[in-house]
Amino acid sequence: MQLGESFSMSMSAIRAHKLRSGLTVLGVVIGVAAVITFVTLGGSLQVGLLGDIGGEGAANVNVWSGPADAEGPPGAGAQPVFTSHDVRELGSLDGVREVVPRGSVPLAAVRDGDDTVALQQATAYGREYFTAEDFREGRTFRQGTNEVVLNPAAASLFEEDLSAGDAVTLTLADGTEVDVRVAGVLDTSTAQDPFEGFSQGPRVYVPTDPFYQRVITSPATGDPERVYPAVFVIADGPEDVEEVQARTLAYLTDESDAATLVPPNVEFVAQTNEQLLDQVREILDTLTAFVTGVAVISLVVGAIGIANIMLVSVTERTREIGIMKAVGARDRDVLGLFLTEAVVLGLVGALVGTVVGLLAGYAGTVYVDLPFVVPWEWGVVAVAVGLLVGVGAGLYPAWNAARTDPIDALRYE
Repeated sequence: MQLGESFSMSMSAIRAHKLRSGLTVLGVVIGVAAVITFVTLGGSLQVGLLGDIGGEGAANVNVWSGPADAEGPPGAGAQPVFTSHDVRELGSLDGVREVVPRGSVPLAAVRDGDDTVALQQATAYGREYFTAEDFREGRTFRQGTNEVVLNPAAASLFEEDLSAGDAVTLTLADGTEVDVRVAGVLDTSTAQDPFEGFSQGPRVYVPTDPFYQRVITSPATGDPERVYPAVFVIADGPEDVEEVQARTLAYLTDESDAATLVPPNVEFVAQTNEQLLDQVREILDTLTAFVTGVAVISLVVGAIGIANIMLVSVTERTREIGIMKAVGARDRDVLGLFLTEAVVLGLVGALVGTVVGLLAGYAGTVYVDLPFVVPWEWGVVAVAVGLLVGVGAGLYPAWNAARTDPIDALRYE
C-alpha cells in the first residue's frame, strides 16, 4: 500500500469520527500549548528583567550588607550602614566613575485630588537616575526638588492615569503630606535595578534630597549623615569592573563607616551585574523547567488519548481489517494505515498547540509588559513531539491491528 493511500484512508477514518478525533487532538493541543506558553513567558521574562542589567549596567558593582546566611534575591536583609562619607570615599577610588546610593522612603498613600491609592514605599536614588530613553513621557527627577517618577503600573492606579506635570500628594508613613509634581512616567514597569525583584507592580521613584531622611552620626566625620542600605559603584568601563569590585570590598572592610556600623554576623556583598545575572538566570531556568515539566503532563494525557482512540478504532474496524487482509493487504500495510492515523492526530495537535501557545504567550507578555520572545527552537521541538506522541501512542494499537487473524476478523460482528 502506498503512503498516499494510507494517508487518504487515515483522513477518511478521522473525518468519519470528527468529534472523537477532535477531542483526542485537543489533549495534544493543550499539552503543547502549555509548554510553548510557559517557555515563551520564561524567555520573555529573562529578556525583560536581564536586558538592562546586562547592557548599560555592565560596569556596575551592586553593594549591600546582609546576614552571612541570607537566602533570596539580591539585597535580601540589607542593613543601612553606608554613610554619605562612604559614598564620597568610594567615589574617589581608582577606576570608579560614580557612586549612586539607594534607599527606601516609607509611604502610606499617594493622592491625586480626591483619588487616594495606598502604597508602602518609594525608591530613592542619589542622582538623576534615569535617562531620556527610559521615559514614555516627561523626564527624570532632579535632586533637591519635590519631584517623582512613576512607572506605568503606578500611573494607571488612579481614575485618570497620571501624566508628566501632574501634581500629586505623597503621604509619608509618619503622616506628613508632601506636595510633589510628576516629572515623568517610565516606558515600562519592569525592574529598574537588581534589588527590585521580578514584580511588575506600581513603583514611585524619588530623589534622596529631600525625601530620604534616614540619618546617623558618621564615625569618621562626627557629623549627621544619610545612611543607605545599598549603593551602586559604577566603574569607568566593563573592563575595570573586577578591579573596582576588589577595591570596593577592601575599602568597606578596612576603612569605612560601614565597617564600624555593620552588626555582628553581617557581611558586605559586592556583586557585578554579570554575577547577579547568573544567579537570576539560574532561578528563572529552574522555574521555567518546573512549570514546563508540569505542562508535559498534559502531553502524556494527550498521548494516552491517542492510544485509547486508536484501540477503539481497531476494535470498531475489525471486520474492515479482515476484508483488507482477505483481498491481499499485508501486515505492514495495516500497521502503516493505523500508524499514519495516529501520527496525523499527533502532528495536527502539535501544530495547533504551537500556534495557540504563541498567542497565549504573546497575550501574557502584553499583560505583564514584557518584550515578546519567540522560542523558535521549541516550535520545532513541539512538531517533533507531536510526531513522537503519534508514533508512540499508535504503535501498539497499529501492531495489534496488523496481527489480527483475517478469518476471525471476517466473523466479527
